Amino acid sequence: MFKRHFTIGLADPYCDQEWEFRDVIIARPDGSLVFEQKGVEVPTSWSTNASTILAQKYFRGNLGSPERESSLRQIISRVVDTIERSGKAGGYFSDDEQAEIFTDELSYLLSHQMASFNSPVWFNIGVDGVPQQASACFILSVDDEMESILNWYREEGIIFKGGSGA
Repeated sequence: MFKRHFTIGLADPYCDQEWEFRDVIIARPDGSLVFEQKGVEVPTSWSTNASTILAQKYFRGNLGSPERESSLRQIISRVVDTIERSGKAGGYFSDDEQAEIFTDELSYLLSHQMASFNSPVWFNIGVDGVPQQASACFILSVDDEMESILNWYREEGIIFKGGSGA
């Protein structure tokens, strides 16, 4: 049974934080741009480094397109709502209120940087058309024969493509 801990009395899991829009820019020493995304929404408590990693590495969608994520709230919603839907489908919540408590508490923990998922979760979960790979590491076995060795490289490549390692 889920109980509210951090979100008691809050209208939503983000309302006790001050939020701002930042321009995330990564430049080379010569001033040329490596990455730029304007109007990234994050809590004011987040460091420049945290907002840069969020925007460059974890936001999904083509840079400059309207579909591109631009807010921490969006990426948390993408991931947490996907987990909630899966939990409901699997019977992990006794009712909708339990699912809402789970979602609010997890969203609070993530936005306040009290917890985080590994990179494959942020890369993949809730993104349409992408395998919902959430594990960071996989253990592969290989036999001492050419077919097994070549298959190992193939499997490892597929795992790396999803943002994980072997």
